[in-house]
Amino acid sequence: MSLIPKKGTVYVVDDDEAVRDSLQWLLEGKDYRVRCFESAEAFLSRYPALRYIGVDADPGIQAKAKARLARFGDRISYRLGYFDEVLLELTLEAGLGRESEPRGEASAASPAPRPDLVLFDLGVSMHHFVEAGRGFSYAPAPGADEPLDMRLSPDAPRSAADILATEREEEIARIIFEYGEERLSRRIARAIVEARRAGGIATSGRLAEVVRAAVPPAYRNGRIHPATRTFQALRIAVNDELGRAERGIGLAAALLAPGGTIAAISFHSLEDRIVKTAFRRLAGKLPGGAEGSIPAAKSPIPQMTGEAAFELVTKKPIEPSGEEVARNPASRSAKLRVARKRGPGAEKVEA
Repeated sequence: MSLIPKKGTVYVVDDDEAVRDSLQWLLEGKDYRVRCFESAEAFLSRYPALRYIGVDADPGIQAKAKARLARFGDRISYRLGYFDEVLLELTLEAGLGRESEPRGEASAASPAPRPDLVLFDLGVSMHHFVEAGRGFSYAPAPGADEPLDMRLSPDAPRSAADILATEREEEIARIIFEYGEERLSRRIARAIVEARRAGGIATSGRLAEVVRAAVPPAYRNGRIHPATRTFQALRIAVNDELGRAERGIGLAAALLAPGGTIAAISFHSLEDRIVKTAFRRLAGKLPGGAEGSIPAAKSPIPQMTGEAAFELVTKKPIEPSGEEVARNPASRSAKLRVARKRGPGAEKVEA
């Protein structure tokens, strides 16, 4: 069984060797032909007839990319925004908005092309942990500390420090419990509120200290840093990561060409739960996503008439092999799920 015809090729462009290796192993294991490139420059140089769309919510990263790729001229277009916002733009450009919404003469006359494959690589990039200087990591460079911001985009309404300075203790505990799956969430939230009364929490180092002091000694010396889940929870809340994943999958499903494939790689259980539920809903196996419809979820365009239903290609997620984890430890939590849109050219698959 193959996800797409064996002649189909997926091009992976990423400057992180671990990411490239993970994607290559996961995709080749299901009969994709994979071509990896360490940069957009390498990709564009290899295929001079292709055009490239650069998407990022971080204007700083995009400015660096524009300067680096200036020699490719109009072969590259840029869109500033989160992936779900850009997918909404592309979906409307393809003439797939709500029937009640005007689509514009140009869109109706010459709709944008629809992709045959959409691959989500969820989460944030290593750049934000290592270089962003916005408090994504509880362990920045030795001797360094960072403002507790965590926003991927400066247009996001609130930083992590804003949340900790203004929310009630109960809400902070809820965020840490739901988005960090932290069983000591109430204890940590209580310590955060006490710390803000004593001067506030404005940096990543200060938050890490507060969390570490709040948990029992045995918890401080566990397998992971005691603040890991708290930092994850705040980052997810600040950037609405789970909501964007849910909306993005619904929009990608609408945009995808009939017979096309949608795949998502997740790196923690909350992301995987979103992907699993969305795919099952698309396949008509859960309420809100009957045959022939896009999942209700929270998509900005929940009702898409005339769309083919989906079928699950992976009943269980594809996970890295022991050999892959040995070569690339960062891949150990990766899970790949795949679904295919019914329509012309789509062969029947058994989930």
